[in-house]
Amino acid sequence: MTDNRTAAVDQLRMVADDLSGTEVRALLAAHHAEMADASPAESMHALDLTALRDPAVTVWSAWSGEDLVGCGALKELDPEHAEIKSMRTADGHTGRGVAATVLAHLIAVGRERGYRRLSLETGTQDLFAPARRLYLRHGFTECEPFGSYSLDPLSQFFTLPLDRC
Repeated sequence: MTDNRTAAVDQLRMVADDLSGTEVRALLAAHHAEMADASPAESMHALDLTALRDPAVTVWSAWSGEDLVGCGALKELDPEHAEIKSMRTADGHTGRGVAATVLAHLIAVGRERGYRRLSLETGTQDLFAPARRLYLRHGFTECEPFGSYSLDPLSQFFTLPLDRC
């Protein structure tokens, strides 16, 4: 039996987003502002709208009907490794599986693109506990800093090897 919450998530539409829409820009601006409030500048790694427009980054928005419910991005670090960025669920839609659906989409795209692994950085503060649980539930494991990151007591790093099949 499927409940209404699951049915709504099953119907999410994932869209490669050009960041021209006011809704997605507002969601990403809110994400960036919350990350800046939660972490000192040297520990805040959220990408602003300019950085999200880099050709190495692809952003997807998640829609339920006409409602923007979340977003996420992949940043290519090299041809075999990408970083998950800008995972965000819109206010009023948390706890409904939106983040899990967006994450599953990013993992599937990573496999389609031929990446050997996906990695991410998130905070160690309580605010980020739901995100850490999400990543662990989807098979990510803790790892050392990657790319240009360095050890930081406010950062936790995760990676997921991707199958080539």
